[in-house]
Amino acid sequence: MNKFLTTTAVIALALAGAHVAARAADVKEVQMLHWWTSGGEAAALNVLKQDLSKEGFAWKDVPVAGGGGDAAMTALKAMVAAGTYPTASQMLGYTVLDYAQAGVMGDLTETAKKEGWDKSVPAALQKFSVYDGKWVAAPVNVHSVNWLWINKAVMDKIGGTEPKSFDDLIALLDKAKAAGVIPLALGGQNWQEATMFDSIVLSTGGPEFYKKAFNDLDEESLKSDTMKKSFDNLAKIVKYVDPNFSGRDWNLATAMVIKGDALVQVMG
Repeated sequence: MNKFLTTTAVIALALAGAHVAARAADVKEVQMLHWWTSGGEAAALNVLKQDLSKEGFAWKDVPVAGGGGDAAMTALKAMVAAGTYPTASQMLGYTVLDYAQAGVMGDLTETAKKEGWDKSVPAALQKFSVYDGKWVAAPVNVHSVNWLWINKAVMDKIGGTEPKSFDDLIALLDKAKAAGVIPLALGGQNWQEATMFDSIVLSTGGPEFYKKAFNDLDEESLKSDTMKKSFDNLAKIVKYVDPNFSGRDWNLATAMVIKGDALVQVMG
């Protein structure tokens, strides 16, 4: 059975391991499954593609659009089930461990030792790159999702100030709405709304509550009044998006903020 290689730890792209697998099988083409399809993502991917070309390998692009990667992971699952593994795949952290446990990942340990990955990759990321003592993934890109992006020109125009709390954010969004500006750029897709909720829980309960609820899955925290308030706060956000938000891709929401059509976006 062929094994495929990946890269991630949080978000990744598999190139460090891809050409290793290609050499092992004496193949000069790397089939790369990914969801980096927006303009900026494609430009970043092209740099890795060019680097691989210098190694003497062709790149067979297997793009599956969808900013959260759900569609790409559905495609990957079908490919693995059919035995038609890609050479490499972009993945999110815990998905790497799932496939490693299933025994379908390649072994990048030789390359990792030669290049000193254990010294250069932070321990927190190695958790999603090493399984059963073997390197199975190479982290390439790492996201922190709790970012609030603000168009400063629009902020100055409406006389707003940087929010320090959720209540401050609501006051700022009200100010934008009164000024005729779309307050919040959002795409009505599951992963974008989950990202929004993630940030709201962190803002509502603080870091320790967030860790207990989402990292430890502490039942008391998950059923607490603080979590209920987080859902209430999420409900408050709805009135600040425009009517056309449903199904909007993340990069189009970002463009709204860049162009000044909207004031803020929560994104990685």
